[in-house]
Amino acid sequence: MFDIYLIASFWFLASVISTILANRLKISMALMEIVIGAGIGYIAFRTIGIDKLALNTDWMRFCAGVAAIMLTFLAGSELNPDSLKSKFKEITLIGLTGFFAPFAGASLIAYFVLEWGLRASLLAGIALSTTSMAVVYSVMLEYGLNKTAFGKSLLGSCFVNDLGTVIGLGLIFAPFTYKTIIFVAVTVLLIFFLPPVTEFLIRRFAYKTAAIRTKWILFVLISMAVLAIWSGSEPVLPAYIIGMILAKTVEKDNFFVRRLRTMTIGFLTPLYFLRAGALMSLPALISAPLIFVALFAAKISFKIFGLYPVIRRFKKHNDEKWYYTLLMSTGLTFGTISALYGLTNNIINQEQYSFLVGTVIASAVIPTLIANKFFLPKHLLSEPVLDDQAPEVPAVRQRMKKTPG
Repeated sequence: MFDIYLIASFWFLASVISTILANRLKISMALMEIVIGAGIGYIAFRTIGIDKLALNTDWMRFCAGVAAIMLTFLAGSELNPDSLKSKFKEITLIGLTGFFAPFAGASLIAYFVLEWGLRASLLAGIALSTTSMAVVYSVMLEYGLNKTAFGKSLLGSCFVNDLGTVIGLGLIFAPFTYKTIIFVAVTVLLIFFLPPVTEFLIRRFAYKTAAIRTKWILFVLISMAVLAIWSGSEPVLPAYIIGMILAKTVEKDNFFVRRLRTMTIGFLTPLYFLRAGALMSLPALISAPLIFVALFAAKISFKIFGLYPVIRRFKKHNDEKWYYTLLMSTGLTFGTISALYGLTNNIINQEQYSFLVGTVIASAVIPTLIANKFFLPKHLLSEPVLDDQAPEVPAVRQRMKKTPG
């Protein structure tokens, strides 16, 4: 236990430093944690060894996994299905384009330019077709854009994009078995039974016992994660669906939502983002930079050239168009999951895995930095959208006033 507490205290110190630096440099806290994590991983590789960071221990992987699940759930809870009906065409077209354009482009680059082989090239296309719900939602939350119509459209498109990635990975590589049918059937049943059961627990116990809503949501999310893993799917996918199912229920109590966010962002996500950065193998990227550049260029260029013409049909403001496009070009959770799936099943080798993970993590950092620096839609920040985060509004708006441009 001594080692666990020691490593945990080190990572939370790194999280505090990341938060201070993010505030001073006026960039997203999630991105700073990824960058700090990458630096720590590189230093450890050169000195004490990467194993000393406990990146692949059971407790670290569990905390990081629950962080991804909770972030995805919170993102889904922002999307009331009724409010998205008018935006169905927008999020569907943008989401599908965000998947198919980089999937086709990255697969072709990997096959014809890098000569990776058909299965490895298709896996590369899957891994680089993703967007990062975790990064996008964290940035939306940090600036208050998650409550705007713009933010809800972006989160909806991210969901469709990543749903395409999960389905593509399953159709091309994973077998469709009776377990898949059971998983889908249980998910469909949740749509009908989860809201009334949750409403009953809230009415009967919410204000008489300690945090029963949090306990209930964690039970449902982790139970569905178990079922998803058993069926060969990914645990973060049902979390998004559950968030959407409970969106009407959750939005009734802003203080409850704030407590969930505090738990997630204060305890879980620092371990998730710092670990993601530390897992990136900088020596592997440095040893063959042209491969990394080719993969990164393939993901970003096909994302941008595919998405921008579609997004401009729905968004008129220049900052909104580019901000939307660049955040849809990010990648993290599903990208690393897809790469790890390929490595585990001998579809790609360790070197190819390092290049894909490095590309995915770089795509989480670079497009978001550019988006926040040059295309942040500041005109949306003046809207009264942060009622549930009232104490945070002055700080956010004050920071916007100080940001150049």
